[in-house]
Parts: sequence; C-alpha cells; structure tokens
Amino acid sequence: MGRRKTTIIDEKTPLLVLAGPMFVELFLNTMLNNVDTIMLSHYDEFAVGAVGNANTVMFMMNILFNVIATATSVVVAQYLGAKLYKKMNMIYTLAVVVNFVVGIAISGLFCAANPLIMMLLRVSPEMRTYSMTYIYIVGGGGFLLAVFNVFVQILRCNGYTKIGMWVSLSINVINIGGNYLFLYGPLKSLEIGVAGVAISTVVARLIAVIAVILFFTLTKTGKISLRELRPFPRKLLGQMIKIGLPTAGENLTYNLYQTTLLSFVNGMGNDAVNARAYCNTLISFAMIFSNASAMATQIITGHLVGAGKPEAAYKRVFRTLRTSMPITLALAGINAALCRYTLQIFTSNQHIIELGQMIMIVDLFIEMGRCLNMTFVNSLKAAGAYFFPLIVGILCNWGLGLSTGYTVGVALGVGVAGIYAGTATDECIRGLIVMYYWYKKKWMGKSVVDQRHQVLEPGELEAAEVTSE
Repeated sequence: MGRRKTTIIDEKTPLLVLAGPMFVELFLNTMLNNVDTIMLSHYDEFAVGAVGNANTVMFMMNILFNVIATATSVVVAQYLGAKLYKKMNMIYTLAVVVNFVVGIAISGLFCAANPLIMMLLRVSPEMRTYSMTYIYIVGGGGFLLAVFNVFVQILRCNGYTKIGMWVSLSINVINIGGNYLFLYGPLKSLEIGVAGVAISTVVARLIAVIAVILFFTLTKTGKISLRELRPFPRKLLGQMIKIGLPTAGENLTYNLYQTTLLSFVNGMGNDAVNARAYCNTLISFAMIFSNASAMATQIITGHLVGAGKPEAAYKRVFRTLRTSMPITLALAGINAALCRYTLQIFTSNQHIIELGQMIMIVDLFIEMGRCLNMTFVNSLKAAGAYFFPLIVGILCNWGLGLSTGYTVGVALGVGVAGIYAGTATDECIRGLIVMYYWYKKKWMGKSVVDQRHQVLEPGELEAAEVTSE
C-alpha cells in the first residue's frame, strides 16, 4: 500500500509539529464541550448544572468508546514505526467496525439506564429533567463519537494531525450556530432549550464523522472493507482489547471516582454544583497544552518503540515534561489570578464566585500532578505497558483521592474546594509514581511489535506477522 504522510514521525520530530495542531484541536473541542455551558448560563442556571451532571455521564461513555480507539493508536503507531504496512487496512477496518457496533450498544445502554443514573448521582429535582433530556439525545448519538475517535487516532498516527483541528473548528461554528437558533434565535419559540442544545451537539458530531471519513478516503490513508475481516482476525482483536481494556479501566475507575465526588458535591447544594461546572470549564483550558504534548509524545513514543529505539523514546518523554510543566503551571496560575473576573462570564452570584476562587487555587496543585500523569501514562501505554497505570490509578483514586476529598470536603466541612483537594492529592502522588516507573525503565520490552520484523525481507514478512499473532 502506498504511503503518503504529511509528517515524518521519528526521534527528530519537533514536539510542536504534532502538539501544535493537537493543541488547537483540543482547544476547539473544549470550546465545543463548554459552549453549551456558556450559552445556557444566560438561559437557565439550573440547566447549567444539569448539563454539567450529564457531561460527567457522557465522559464515562466516551471512556468505553476509547477501548478500541486507544488500542488503535498504540497498534497503528508501533506497526507504522516498524514499517509493517501489510496489516494496516485490516487494523483500520477492525477498529472502525468494532467501535461502531460497541458504540450502538453502549448508547442504547446509557439511554436505558438514564433514570437509574440520575438517582445514583442524586441530581436535584430542578436539574433532573434537563439532565435526562440531554443524555437521551447526546447519549443516543454517542456512537458517532465512537467512530470519530477511531478515525482521528488513525489519521494522527499517519501524520495527519491538522485534520482534527479543522474539523473541530467547523463543528464549533455549527454547534454555536445551532445553540443560538434554539436558545435565542428563530427556533426559540419552540421552547426546547436544553434539547435544542443537545440536538446541535449531535448534528455537529455527525458532520465531523462525515468529514474524517472523506479525508481518510481522499488521502488514501487506507481502506475500510469488510473483506479485510475474512477470516476474522480474532487474535488481532484480542490483542487490541488486551491493550484497550486496561486503559479504559484506568479511565473508567477515575471517572467513577470523580462521579462519586460529584455525588458529594450534589449534596452541598446547587451553588456548589454550579461552581464546579463553571470552574471545570475554566480548568479544561488550563490543561490543554499538557494534554496536547502528552498525546503528541504518545504517537512519537509508539513509533520509536515500534522501530526498536526505546532509549530514544525514554529521553524524548523527559524532554516533553520540561516543556509542558512550566506552561501548564503558568496557565493554571493565570486561571487562579483571573477567576474572580472570568467567573462573572457565567454568573453574578457572589457565593458561587467565592466557591470558585477557592477551587481555582487548589487546581494549581491538580494541574501539576495531572501534567505528570498525562505525560508518563500516555507514554507507558504507547510502549505497551498498559497494566501499571491501571493498578496505580485504582489505588490512588480510591485510596487517596476519595478518602481525602470526603475527609476535607465533607467531614471537615470545607466544602467543594475540599473535594478538589482530594483530587490534587491523587494526581500529585500518582504522577510521581508513574514518573518513577518510567525513569526505572520498567516498561522496556513490552512492545506489541516483534522486533525480529526489523531484519526480515519483504517476502518473509507476512509469515512472521502470522507467527507473531
């Protein structure tokens, strides 16, 4: 199959060549996720907290979608690094088909469990109807996100990092336009509010899926064909699930832990719920650069490990940290310094603003730990060490984060800022642990690609690939 790459990915690839477009893409995605909050804050304050609750559930759904998407990123990056091109169409087809089927099933499951989810989250009566409406519509179309995630991972690993940026820009415009129509424009007379915002989000995602499929096809990155799955590659699927499940398990346990903390916040009143929703909107912008850097480094690490260059990968990750940590802390510091004013974008309620100021100070420590986690955990996954982050995540989330959050926030009466103090404890200690694991090189030798392929002739390659399965 012919190779057309916009970016050569190896140890010499500048971080910003990959991270720059991803930063813009994540910024635009963050805008898409939070524009609903901003526009709803001027429509109905109860709707803001309701959508905040619903987005916590949507994030959990996205974690499940990422089982195959994450494995796709690891497998594709390592196989491309090892120049094993013969299997790529099979990997692409398997990832897309499986995630589409899983997406349909999970979307239906979350819609069916909607009332139970509201009860477990202890969502207030004022917010419950809004939250359920949003989940029915956005959750029902969740399979679109499942397909989109896979295609974006494939394109990124092939060097097409800017496509996500342009698609995100387009769907932001569409989403904002749709929100305006339903909340303030000609369709306001329908009085469907939150439902209209949800419809805008689903339409924007549908257009995004169409765009990435067209790009994948027109650039001849690969081919999606059910013929590639005959005979069905059970071993390859098993390998991808083996990679994806621990990663999803790590993210799922983190989200369940955050959902438990949210149930504590819901018991503190609507002001605390709204302060959390507004602050999470601001916080999401502070973490963008470290996230983009970690994602870019994950792709580079996968290529280097696949190419049999673990020492180059080892050094590259520490170089990323030296860049991302100062910038992340600077962004978090600006957030904390300006939050008294930026929170007024959402509300004039002084009690909410006071709660938000306390949260943003604690967030300085959260972002420091989160930067460590994203950098080293992403790199460990790319190298094939996907079980260790899961184990550390479970122990730190529930052993440190939850206990500290409950003790400080609920038992000692500090409130919502105390809940965030639990998250800071978890992030910082977990970040130091995974950094030490990377430093000790415990991840070496866990590559999903057999390094013997590097020295085989093209005629011998196919037999070796079958053997490695």
